[in-house]
Amino acid sequence: MRQLIIIAAAGENNALGINNDLPWHLPDDFKRFKALTTGHKIIMGRKTLESFPKALPNREHIVITRDTNYTPKFPCTVVHSIENAIALVNPSASAYIIGGGEIYKQAMAFATDIELTRIHDSFEADTFFPEIDETQWELVKEEYHSKDERHKHDFTYRSYKRK
Repeated sequence: MRQLIIIAAAGENNALGINNDLPWHLPDDFKRFKALTTGHKIIMGRKTLESFPKALPNREHIVITRDTNYTPKFPCTVVHSIENAIALVNPSASAYIIGGGEIYKQAMAFATDIELTRIHDSFEADTFFPEIDETQWELVKEEYHSKDERHKHDFTYRSYKRK
C-alpha cells in the first residue's frame, strides 16, 4: 500500500519557517530527516526546493509549482498539483511530503502518516504547519529530547497514523 508521509518540524505555534529558512538548528532532527527520507521520493513546493543549496542525495525530488515555465536549479521532476505529484509514487512505495506550508495543507487530505518534530518553543514565522485534526489522526509514538549543547530547544518526535 502506498504511504504518503508528511514530515515536518514545527514550533508550538506551528511555525515552520521565516524568509524561506528554519528559525532553529536541530542536528538530530536533520539526521532523522535524512534517515527517513533517503531512498524515497520527496515531494515539495518550489520555495522549499529553492531553499536547498544542492539536491538532497539519494532521493528523487518532485517539485510542485503553478509556474508552467519553471526551470529548477538541479535535476528534479516538476509537476503542477499535489495530485500529479502523488500519481508519480508507485502504489507499493513510500514518499515523503517535505513542505512548505501550502503543500502540507494540500497533502493533509492524502497523507497516510505524519512524522512531526514538535519544537517546544514559539517562533516568529511567515509559514505555518496546518493543525492536526485529532478526529482524523492517532498519535502512535512519541520520543522526547531535552535541549543540550547541540540543541537550543527541547523537542519531541511525534508519529501519527490516519485513523
